Amino acid sequence: MLPPRSSMLRAVGSLACCWALAWPGAQAAAAPEEITVLTPAPPTLPGFAPWILAQARGYYQAQGLKVNLMAANGGGVQVAKQVGAGIALAGSSVGDAPLFLRPNGIPIKVVAVLGGHSLMRVVVHEDDARIKTPADLRGKTVTVGSYTDSIYYSFLGMLKHYGVDKRAVNVQAAGPTGVWKLFATREADAMVATPDWALAAINAGAKVRMFHGDQVFPGLPQAIVASDETIRTRPDLVEKVVGATLRAMREIMQDPGAAVDDFIAAVPAYRDKRDYVAQIIGAYARDVYPGQAVPGKMDPALLGRLQDFYVKEGLLARRAPLEDFYTDRFVGKTP
Repeated sequence: MLPPRSSMLRAVGSLACCWALAWPGAQAAAAPEEITVLTPAPPTLPGFAPWILAQARGYYQAQGLKVNLMAANGGGVQVAKQVGAGIALAGSSVGDAPLFLRPNGIPIKVVAVLGGHSLMRVVVHEDDARIKTPADLRGKTVTVGSYTDSIYYSFLGMLKHYGVDKRAVNVQAAGPTGVWKLFATREADAMVATPDWALAAINAGAKVRMFHGDQVFPGLPQAIVASDETIRTRPDLVEKVVGATLRAMREIMQDPGAAVDDFIAAVPAYRDKRDYVAQIIGAYARDVYPGQAVPGKMDPALLGRLQDFYVKEGLLARRAPLEDFYTDRFVGKTP
């Protein structure tokens, strides 16, 4: 059982105070600029470790920023809406989210991609001999978090690769908790999961096998998004947030163990759940964050393939220039 959301969010508010003296060069400026960065779920979840560690290790403070990490009520869509409206300076989203949001009047762009691999994996029960490949999901019950997120769309791409019509699969949208609980209790034959959901099922007793999405279909991981207006008028702030967050991501890959220790020190509600935190941070460090020649840089060829697929499947009405959806001007710099 995860720690209460209220206690985790209180931990975020105290990060700067707890760590201001613990890291070289991390003292805050005399008058730091206060900004808000949104996440689609409580920011103290281990899946948001780059943001937590950039805060805890003083990297935002060293840039003269006081960053308020907050969860947006309503998840990823609310992150995008509030960032697009200028209520928050930046937010955590998925790398292909602007493909769907900009046509609906939400003016955001990806300013950094956190890793080179898809978040999506299909998880099946280890002892289920009926499912040898995703082609065997015909007639099976599969849980997903939602029918309207990139994880599900990546799953559709995987099915397409194996020649499986989505109507031949009993796909159930079960929300971020039901997606793994129904699988762990064997009420579902498979689930479409992020690393966090897969590990939640494992910790609930499920023994699993996994098919990683980008082995057969392109996918994008988490990303940092900002509005067109913020990119135009305050590029200095965007660059600082991107640089500090990517620095933390690189350090997670280099030393996951130290990242786990510092994450738990920053979010003490996880003090008795070190193995859980280590599993999640380790999965991101191993399976998601690597694979970019320049950390944070968008892969435009991959984004183009995704857009083509979404248009072909009727998920998008039309194609648009790829540069409408992202900018790489803030990556490749050392904070």
